[in-house]
Amino acid sequence: MRFLLLILACFWSHAPVPVVRAFQLRGYAQGTTYTLTYYATDSLVTKAEVTQQLAEIDASLSLYQAGSLINRFNAAPRGVRADQHLQRVVRKALEVYRATDGLFDATVEPLVQAWGFGHQPAAGAPTPATIKTLLRSVGSDKLTLRGDSLLKQVPTLHLDLNGIAQGYTVDVLAALLERHGIRDYVVELGGELRVRGHRQPGGELLRIGIERPDTSAFAAPALQQVIGLTAGGVTTSGNYRKFRRVGGQPAAHLINPKTGYPFRNELISVTVVASDALTADAYDNALMGMGLDRALSFLRQNPDLQAYFIYQRPSGAVADTATSGFTKLLLHP
Repeated sequence: MRFLLLILACFWSHAPVPVVRAFQLRGYAQGTTYTLTYYATDSLVTKAEVTQQLAEIDASLSLYQAGSLINRFNAAPRGVRADQHLQRVVRKALEVYRATDGLFDATVEPLVQAWGFGHQPAAGAPTPATIKTLLRSVGSDKLTLRGDSLLKQVPTLHLDLNGIAQGYTVDVLAALLERHGIRDYVVELGGELRVRGHRQPGGELLRIGIERPDTSAFAAPALQQVIGLTAGGVTTSGNYRKFRRVGGQPAAHLINPKTGYPFRNELISVTVVASDALTADAYDNALMGMGLDRALSFLRQNPDLQAYFIYQRPSGAVADTATSGFTKLLLHP
């Protein structure tokens, strides 16, 4: 018996130790690319699972998919029965609407369309009379989520969740990885991220680069800062890519739901770190609309959010600043 135990001990002592490796899944979704990077001893997630999850989200939240749940809501006179995806995103949208005193508003879809940033082309800038009329159909105070019933007070109320749908999608894909027992990963979709854990097998911090905006058509994007993060969502909103020229002046794609006109302030971009990508994605839009001073004041009252700003000084020079919590995440060479 002692001889048998010795043989078994020798056998097990020479058993191969599983090696943790990096695995990646890449693809195209929601008009952009995605990359899932995770660390495991084996490939645990299939491309088909990711594709199925993305299709499920688009069937609920995509304005570009005919017959999607959000399009049915927009066409309905009173509302629809919402699935879990629509409920979660609308619940967050209403939360941020209240927290920002209506500066973030997911019902700006008619204004987004009118300014030419929607899924349908627009001939030119809307007239002041058109904007005044459209504002009657805008306002999340006219939207109610009661159980699984998503209801509107006016038939012309429309939702546009594109500003936060990618952040939500990133969270859903992260949850897919975690259901497979994966605890070290980076999920990225269109520049929006959700991270957890460390690089393996060495245990290094996960490094996230923040792009320096450049409106030149010839300059390649460069990294402005690099942060290290062990858990959370990271998203960026900026006016340097999505804008139109109206009357010779650039008009940003972020629309002020109170005035009906594009936001105009010194901010070029804001990167937000939050507990999840959906929260970060909702607040990055709102902070862009606030302008620098108001945004920094808001963040002092909401320490669960950290942010990094790139802005233009009155002289035209570009500068940056960050909250103290964000500064602590910076990695220095």
